[in-house]
Amino acid sequence: MRITAASDNSLLLTLGEAIGLESHLHVLQWLRLLQQANFPWVRNLQPSYASILVTVELRLTGLDAAQAALLSLEAGADSVPSASPKLVEIPVCYGGTFGPDLAEVARIHSFTEPQVIELHASQLYRAYFLGFSPGFAYLGDLPEALAMPRLDTPRKSVPPGSVGIANRQTAVYPSPTPGGWRLLGRTPLAMFRLDREPHTLLAPGDHVRFLPISPEEFAAWRQN
Repeated sequence: MRITAASDNSLLLTLGEAIGLESHLHVLQWLRLLQQANFPWVRNLQPSYASILVTVELRLTGLDAAQAALLSLEAGADSVPSASPKLVEIPVCYGGTFGPDLAEVARIHSFTEPQVIELHASQLYRAYFLGFSPGFAYLGDLPEALAMPRLDTPRKSVPPGSVGIANRQTAVYPSPTPGGWRLLGRTPLAMFRLDREPHTLLAPGDHVRFLPISPEEFAAWRQN
């Protein structure tokens, strides 16, 4: 574990050198450790693939004292029990107007569209972290056979619920935002709602499985 100053009011805990399960588990371990420590000067914790950004309330302490407090936790890090991951199943209507890039992804990889759907839905994904917009969870790892770069020109607005892929990642857009991920389908589930606790459907460490549904099932889901 390394600690470096990221700004005048934040510290970066680096817990791995690469994207992968080992770094992810270290991040989850330290996230639980910091939540248990409940330091009053911690304004925000933002996990990433292999690090955690700790924002410090400087009215309560300085960066040097905060760093010392974080270092004091290291000896007890291995004693933090692992949490049982929550499985979240997300229904997805693939293709058509919901997944405008499905046909191109299939063509580039010499698959049929049903093969792309089957491969995307066959994987059990991990929610590595949330970022970009509220409720946007970076999920991995996408099967290598489906890996695709982002679009050269991002869309000006991606409909909420859109399921996209980029490189070895997949994700669901929680709100209408610009985006360059290739869209395979759409879910009727709300990924982020202010009237729900917690607001986000997914949290770091969750397991995610996508369930293919028909357009009729999509419509019926939205009506409920």
